[in-house]
Amino acid sequence: MPFRIANAASKTMRTIALVEAFKGALVLLVGFGLFSLAHHDTQRIAEQIVTHSHLNPGSRYPRIFLDLTRQITEPHIPLIAAGTGLYVIVRFVEAYGLWYYKKWAQWVSATSGAIYIPFELLELREHVTWLGLAALALNLLVVVFMLYFALRGKEIEK
Repeated sequence: MPFRIANAASKTMRTIALVEAFKGALVLLVGFGLFSLAHHDTQRIAEQIVTHSHLNPGSRYPRIFLDLTRQITEPHIPLIAAGTGLYVIVRFVEAYGLWYYKKWAQWVSATSGAIYIPFELLELREHVTWLGLAALALNLLVVVFMLYFALRGKEIEK
């Protein structure tokens, strides 16, 4: 593989690793934030956030947010924490593997990225937005990139 292509592939792999680590860190922070609300009125807090942000509580995304906060009850907190923990571990392990150019991480990344594609397509079927199109395009690029290197059988040169 010519040096320029190998160097670009290496930088792309590391960039994707950083994105995955960022996603894990973000979910971890949100998880701690939700955990800190365990004994509080989450519905009231969510309504205050929506109001403070000058969002219409009847519009789509604020309504989804408000509906989700209604489901955060004492019995659900351990399940939410377990799901959050699993997601964070997968993201951090994936980021580590991609950073060090591990073949298994390329497969994990391609698989985890491919899982989102049907949901993104369903969302776009209902509401076409630039953000949705960009998310789908970026996700497809990552999946194709990872599959390309995973199937080639050669390691990316460090």
